[in-house]
Amino acid sequence: MIYISHRGNLNGPDPSMENNPEQIIKCIKEGFDVEIDVWFLEGWYLGHDEPQYKVDMEFLNTKGLWCHAKNIEALLQLRNYNINCFWHQEDDVTLTSSGFLWTFPGKKLTEMSICVMPEIHRPDLSSCAGICTDYPIKYSKEIK
Repeated sequence: MIYISHRGNLNGPDPSMENNPEQIIKCIKEGFDVEIDVWFLEGWYLGHDEPQYKVDMEFLNTKGLWCHAKNIEALLQLRNYNINCFWHQEDDVTLTSSGFLWTFPGKKLTEMSICVMPEIHRPDLSSCAGICTDYPIKYSKEIK
């Protein structure tokens, strides 16, 4: 099971720390992958609704990141650098550049699925490859 922290959250949503590079590094040091929101606008930025935190390519190459491209420029650039990335808005599922199926809450899961926000619909997680959640610490203790 791959445990992915949603925007750097560990124990529930914390909008003040989401996509914060320091929080992301903390999550990785605790052993979790992290989904981050990435923008490209004459440089790299993190932020959900808008670019907030300036980062560099070295940061984006950090092992364990799942880069959610927030604009088409980011997606094109991330693919040029062979970084684990994807684009989605409200699709049932989207294929990540690493071959996993990023699966919207409540949609059918497969052995290649990353179940997004399992706390919303409480699916059977036994058949998926991983989860992306605001509660990775809780889930990592519950699922063995």
